[in-house]
Amino acid sequence: MTNSNPSSRPSAEEAKEAVRTLLRWAGDNPSREGLLDTPDRVVRSYEEFFEGYQQDPEEILARTFSEVGDYDEIILLRDIRFESHCEHHMVPIIGRAHVAYLPRKRVVGISKLARLVDVYAKRLQIQERLTSDIAETINRVLQPQGVAVILEAGHQCMTTRGVHRPGVSMVTSKMLGVFRDNSDTRKELMAMLNRPASNEFGC
Repeated sequence: MTNSNPSSRPSAEEAKEAVRTLLRWAGDNPSREGLLDTPDRVVRSYEEFFEGYQQDPEEILARTFSEVGDYDEIILLRDIRFESHCEHHMVPIIGRAHVAYLPRKRVVGISKLARLVDVYAKRLQIQERLTSDIAETINRVLQPQGVAVILEAGHQCMTTRGVHRPGVSMVTSKMLGVFRDNSDTRKELMAMLNRPASNEFGC
C-alpha cells in the first residue's frame, strides 16, 4: 500500500542525517572526503529502490483489451528479473518471476505484468508476500479463470551474512483459480516453464 500519511515521511535532510549516524555507528567518519556525498547518494538510491510505495499496482492493470480473437489459452510471461529488499535486513533479493493467467474475456499488455512485479518488488518484502501480492492483484483486477505466479530468487540476507550460503535460491508459488483446481492446466503451465536452467541470479 502507498504511504497513507505523506506528512509523516521524514525529509530528505533527516534521511541523510540518519545515514551519517549509521556511518558513525559503523566506525567511520562521515566527514571524510570519500563519505561526504554518501548520504545524498544513499537517499537517492532509496528513492529508486523503494519507489513502489508511491505507485498504485491496480492502476497499472486498469487498461485492458477485449479484442483477443477468441484467445482462451494460457498467457505466460517468464523470466521477469526483479530486485527487491528483504524487510528483515534491508539487503537485496534478486530473482526472476514467472507470471501466468488464463483470461476470461480481457487481456492486459505484457509490459504491465512486468511493471506490476516491479511495483511490489520495490518495497520492503518477504518473498512469500511478494508472490501473493502479484497473484492476488492480477486476480482481483483482471478476474481471469486463473492466475499463477512463481518466483525464484537469491537472498543476500542468507548469502552475504548469517549462514553464508551462496548459490541457494528460494522458490515460491501462488496458484489461483484453474491453476489451483485443475491439474491438467497446472501441468500445461509446468510444461511451458520446462526450459534449460537459467544463469545465476547475480547474487
